[in-house]
Amino acid sequence: MGWAANKMGRGSASSYPSGRNFTMERALSSRDHAMLEGECGPAAQMAMRILERMRPIMGAQSFLDISGAHIDSALYQGEATLAYAEHLADLGARVRVPTTLNVSGVDEHGWQAWAVPPDWAAGARRQMVAYRSMGCKPTWTCAPYQESQRPAFGEQVAWGESSAVVFANSVLGARTARYPDLLDICAAITGRVPAAGLHLRRRRAGQVLFTLRHVPVALQQADSFFGVLGHLIGKAVGNRIPVIQGLEVAPSEDQLKAFGAASASSGAVALFHMVGVTPEAETLAAATQRRPAEATIDVTMEALRATRCELSSAAIGPLDMVVLGSPHFSFEEFRKLAALVSGRKRHPGTQLLVTASRVVKALAARAGFLSSLEAFGGKVTVDTCILTTPMLQPSVKTLMTNSAKYAYYAPGLLGTAIVYGSLEDCIRSAERGGVDRDDSLWQP
Repeated sequence: MGWAANKMGRGSASSYPSGRNFTMERALSSRDHAMLEGECGPAAQMAMRILERMRPIMGAQSFLDISGAHIDSALYQGEATLAYAEHLADLGARVRVPTTLNVSGVDEHGWQAWAVPPDWAAGARRQMVAYRSMGCKPTWTCAPYQESQRPAFGEQVAWGESSAVVFANSVLGARTARYPDLLDICAAITGRVPAAGLHLRRRRAGQVLFTLRHVPVALQQADSFFGVLGHLIGKAVGNRIPVIQGLEVAPSEDQLKAFGAASASSGAVALFHMVGVTPEAETLAAATQRRPAEATIDVTMEALRATRCELSSAAIGPLDMVVLGSPHFSFEEFRKLAALVSGRKRHPGTQLLVTASRVVKALAARAGFLSSLEAFGGKVTVDTCILTTPMLQPSVKTLMTNSAKYAYYAPGLLGTAIVYGSLEDCIRSAERGGVDRDDSLWQP
């Protein structure tokens, strides 16, 4: 971090990159210049210099104001991310807009119950302290829209974390690019972002049209359907904007959350349009801004069945753990889970873990949902996620989940085999101690 501190931190006004030509003068506001000159403090100067270097890379002519931010940089990934956060904090960084924090690298108060190394926990907690000191709200969740004030339609924000970004853009109709770690906090400190990409209406037109063909309504209503559909579409479009038509059901918010998370994992989807469902897709013409689609793809049962098979790498057999909550579990998901586990007991050889935010866990506890889960033998972890914290024992070899995002990442990040199923499949399997899926809705 020495180079960053010397070149981008406390340097004199004349030390930021030269070339204040006509283009730069036109692109930057007086406040942007003041931050670059260090008039707003060394932290704002460092953050603005980074954003100014990124502006041409992102294809922006200028900057625009944001009204909020969600910070993925809060996730501890080692000494580099910790040093970056503590350097900003030492410079006196303070966020200019309401700012929530993504998952941390550790469950701050419950990490001892898992296989988390103490040195990892110590580093992660220091990084949490650094971001709190900047004025960020300690939400520690990948689903801030479940507990905090949501950005309104058309509102400009800077969000990190892929599943949060796609939800904000698609379901809420807010406007954000996919902000990477370390850049998102710069936006929050300055209140500015490059005016590019999905911040601009003309860049939000749907590009690839998907049409559901002969997909039974009963399957569309199933809670496992939208994860599979999202995984299929993400793989097909990469970072382009998909438009989906032909749905015969009104998806719930949790189903839209699952779809977006899956498409952002298997691809790089930051915005999708569902005709008649999402706010910028009242009609197909509205979703595409009356432009012709770059490609059209039929979604068939054959393709859906093949995609569902891709999400499972384990054979039917013994099961070490069921893991739920990627993105973090919602209050409504806790309600459904409580009903499913009521009066049942998990198999002693199979663990059940739910990840959620502190706020949603507290609300679920107040509603009485956690007592049923605890009686079943399940546990809840807050602040973090098994994909980002070294919390699993080496003995955990086979996982089952209802999250297509978990199913996509677990083999590579955790080195485990995975089975994807519905929430009901997961609870029935945890009770039995082995994988037990109902495949009837997916059969030819």
